[in-house]
Amino acid sequence: MGDKYQIPYTNACIRAFAKRFNLPVKVAFEYLYAFKGIDFLVEFYEIEHLQSIEDAVDDLIVCCANNGGTLR
Repeated sequence: MGDKYQIPYTNACIRAFAKRFNLPVKVAFEYLYAFKGIDFLVEFYEIEHLQSIEDAVDDLIVCCANNGGTLR
């Protein structure tokens, strides 16, 4: 994580994901971790942080679904 904003951005995405699905933040993190959403945010930070948080959440939903997640 080279950019000093990467951790706050990741945190904001996790919180937005939790809000979208009315989940506690810890549960949202565990879901994103289990279904490779966190890995996705780290790997594609350079692209994702240029989009809105809502777009990032949409991308996380697709990423997690592709890795076995069931939230849609």
